[in-house]
Amino acid sequence: MEFDLLKDAIVDVLKVYPGEINENTTFLGDLGADSLDVYQIVIYVEDELNISLDVEDIKKISTVGEAVELIRKAEGKNGNK
Repeated sequence: MEFDLLKDAIVDVLKVYPGEINENTTFLGDLGADSLDVYQIVIYVEDELNISLDVEDIKKISTVGEAVELIRKAEGKNGNK
């Protein structure tokens, strides 16, 4: 579920083909995202899941898989799972 939502956010913000995205895809290298793009994606996910992600943790994300893990961790903290 988290991966699919994140994938939807990436497609919406970056206008990329969904088939380009997997857990090893990097935001900067593979998708050409900049930090503003990543924050827009994060806001999309936060709004959809009613969670809050730590800014310092967001700065450390480089792959889609890392973002999925961060989302899962935040959901666990908020009791949304």
